[in-house]
Amino acid sequence: QVQLVESGGGLVQAGGSLRLSCAASGTIFSINAMGWYRQAPGKQRELVARIVSGSSANYADSVKGRFTISRDNAKNTVYLQMSSLNPEDTAVYYCNAVVRPGYGTPAYDYWGQGTQVTVSS
Repeated sequence: QVQLVESGGGLVQAGGSLRLSCAASGTIFSINAMGWYRQAPGKQRELVARIVSGSSANYADSVKGRFTISRDNAKNTVYLQMSSLNPEDTAVYYCNAVVRPGYGTPAYDYWGQGTQVTVSS
């Protein structure tokens, strides 16, 4: 089993910054991808940013130039640095990891419990 523990959410004023962290632990052979999704009230969950191993990061158009995703492979941790936040960024942010638990096994999707980000105007 794999656990994803998120931290760093909170309340911030428009124009401010926050940094989210997500650490993966458990039975991990390799992590194919790690990323962040968000879900605002009444809306579907959407991709914010994602890093696939061996590839560059990709971002939602709405956050390009404001958010930066990074990954520490040694710590199985992914970060999301969020700047120039606006009220439209208010949502629950979920960490996602695509994990291979053993050599030759399939990869599975895992999700964190979510962390609330609220941006006040």
